[in-house]
Amino acid sequence: MPLSPARVFATLNAARPPDQASPVMGKAVVLGGSVAGLLAARVLSDYAEHVVVIDRDDLAVPGGRPGVPQGTQLHALLPGGLIQFEQLFPGFREQALAQGAVEAPPEARRSYLDGRLKVVVPDDADSLSGSRPLLEGLIRQQVRRLSNVTTVTARATGLLFGDAGVTGVRCDVDGVPRAEQAEFVVDAMGRSSRLSEWLEQGGWDRPATRRMTVHLNYATAVFRRDEPQPTFPIVLALHSPGRPADVAGAAFFAIENGRWMAMMAGYQDSRPGRTADDFVRRLREQFPPEFGEVADNEMLGDVQTYRHADSRRRDFNALRRFPARLVSVGDAVASFNPVYGQGMTAAALHAACLSLYLRSRPDLDVPARRFLDLQQVVVEAAWSTSTSADLALPHVDGPYPRGYRLSSWISRQILTATVTDVRVARRFNEVVSMREHPSSLATPGVILAALRANRRHG
Repeated sequence: MPLSPARVFATLNAARPPDQASPVMGKAVVLGGSVAGLLAARVLSDYAEHVVVIDRDDLAVPGGRPGVPQGTQLHALLPGGLIQFEQLFPGFREQALAQGAVEAPPEARRSYLDGRLKVVVPDDADSLSGSRPLLEGLIRQQVRRLSNVTTVTARATGLLFGDAGVTGVRCDVDGVPRAEQAEFVVDAMGRSSRLSEWLEQGGWDRPATRRMTVHLNYATAVFRRDEPQPTFPIVLALHSPGRPADVAGAAFFAIENGRWMAMMAGYQDSRPGRTADDFVRRLREQFPPEFGEVADNEMLGDVQTYRHADSRRRDFNALRRFPARLVSVGDAVASFNPVYGQGMTAAALHAACLSLYLRSRPDLDVPARRFLDLQQVVVEAAWSTSTSADLALPHVDGPYPRGYRLSSWISRQILTATVTDVRVARRFNEVVSMREHPSSLATPGVILAALRANRRHG
């Protein structure tokens, strides 16, 4: 009997790597050294004799990568992602703290909704605050230390196919074509993945791609931080979807090397903070006082801007014909509005799906349907959470799912109640941090609690 979506989430979040390696294949190849690709390589190291990670960037070089243009922007590692990272890399939290990341327990985080300070959930999970280069760099260090993992600087150019599945990959190394045989291949090439085209070229079906246009603009700036242990290392200020506002939201995190990283986001023609003066002015005038205090510090470097046109997903699970020995993970499968901070955590849960699939010692000569089914639960959960909020934006025109009006009304009631009701806020935080499936919010108890809280607080 298939597991319910809620049970799938519970299983993924409780999963642990095997105590010892148990190979089910010889060589596995991961295309892409992103967070998703590195996490997949870590999982494969338990089930393959040898893992090769292929990326255009030299993964031996520390720091940010040219292949991650959004790496200069603020990134959130949700508590659900931190749980997964700690399971794959025991001691990850302590190592990140030793490299300058900042721990933020519930009482050290502030969150505003439409200018109202939200209640603290005392028993909520801790968060970890650090830059994307720090977090990704630490994962990269851990993976490169694995004795059966090798990284190769190359550009992936295609797949090799046999009668029923993938037998390897094609790549260019310093302009020289090369074939890399493999018993299992993972596509972690991000939003720009060419896997769909390669499938079609190889005579396989091409997955449908769904898009939701959001036209998000966001800007990030770094400021000097003098407090070694700030009282509130993470502060968020968001506007309800659909609420008229020049800027959709802002956040700042304490990050390594004595710095603050602040971000603002807007939609369509709202392009916040394109200059240093504009960025600082908006922080001071349009957000709670904590933002002005950060803006009073020295800005280090320029304002970095980024544009996210749409959320998209490729429905590999819906294909009737799919090659054996092939899966896709991370943004290559689904990428979401980055305002919600789901990317790294979703990638970690994809890795957990891969681990559960390989732990069952599957027949690799047939398509990885069990993996696709598990992953679909994660994708649908993140997609429904982000797109239901995006559909409330005035400029987003669908497509609207069946029952959207009712579900949207319930979502507004729950979101409003998170400002004043600890019980509702706790469940909401568990869902948006991807520790629980969204269905846990749609229970009569939670909805009634939200309605009562909103009635009490007007």
